[in-house]
Amino acid sequence: MSRDQSPPDGIDVGTPHVGRVYDYVLGGKNNYAADREYADRIVAQMPDYPVLARANRSFLSRAVEYMARAGIRQFLDLGAGIPTSPNVHEVARETHPDARVVYVDNDPVVSVHNDVLLATDALLVSIRADLGSPGTVLDHPDLLRLIDFGEPVGVLLLSVLQLFPGETPERVLGPLRERLPEGSLLAVSHPSAEGDQEAVARARAALAGGPVTVALRRHEEILPFFDGFDLVEPGLVDVTTWRPRMPSRPTSMIVLGGVARKGGAEPA
Repeated sequence: MSRDQSPPDGIDVGTPHVGRVYDYVLGGKNNYAADREYADRIVAQMPDYPVLARANRSFLSRAVEYMARAGIRQFLDLGAGIPTSPNVHEVARETHPDARVVYVDNDPVVSVHNDVLLATDALLVSIRADLGSPGTVLDHPDLLRLIDFGEPVGVLLLSVLQLFPGETPERVLGPLRERLPEGSLLAVSHPSAEGDQEAVARARAALAGGPVTVALRRHEEILPFFDGFDLVEPGLVDVTTWRPRMPSRPTSMIVLGGVARKGGAEPA
């Protein structure tokens, strides 16, 4: 489905959706006029936004590669967004060809695309669900068909928790901590309130009044999201400096990210 085609029945394309906005900023075609207009307003105030989005996507690839090389064979991508290559399963299967992946998002457009993408692969599934009700996600029969909570799981929450204001991220993270077995790995990325404060102020102004509340948080506010897990080196850092493959240009704003293990030592 391209931006020139009619949307699936029942999908509201008059209101921007974060997943479709992100798709547009990454250069995708699975977005609509309202998404593009909202994204353009943000980019006008946050020129670094496309660079930050690409940096976050690159962090996903490196985090999944790390998890796979650490022995993880099953992955849970929470807030997966519109499919963008390389996907989690593409990266994971470079190490484990039989890797299993569950993608979760609340956008029906994501479900439509993932249903097409994953239809011929029994080891992949897409679930349309709200992360604000994590029990419905973790107990979903399609998830339980692929994910064995008796074995370590790689969980991705990339640029998702900023959509949960106040203390509500704990509503997502608490059930995960309880369900995941030792040896599981958790990757989190989150736009930071640090960096150039003038740029941060412009970002807050641009995001205010948007379709969803977006919380920019500082390092000390993001760090507790890893409670119950041990951060692997280099810890919670600018995602461009998390085990980078190449240098990146500095930006006025940053996205913080890290990977953490539940129990057990980090492999050498």
